Amino acid sequence: MHEDPKQAIFRVLQQIPVGTVTTYGRVASLAGLGKASRYVGTTLKHLPKGTQLPWHRVINSQGRISFPESHPGNALQRELLEREGVVVINGKINLKQFLWQL
Repeated sequence: MHEDPKQAIFRVLQQIPVGTVTTYGRVASLAGLGKASRYVGTTLKHLPKGTQLPWHRVINSQGRISFPESHPGNALQRELLEREGVVVINGKINLKQFLWQL
């Protein structure tokens, strides 16, 4: 029996270590969803408020927070990442330094 796609995404999210980030595409791949990065983004967008899943550790393939700069989610994601030691400079995270290595 195949794992529910959302549960597969949640399983991957739980594995992302503190102080690291990964991309939507990588989450999709690790969850067995191929290149369904948009599906990952949509799933994360609909997480319940107050979730314990580390959604903030998922960024786009350019190393940027996907929320527009003016969106409150941008500031929240940046704050959560910085609390974990991830450096965000001009809205960008250095993937060479902070990308989750399996």
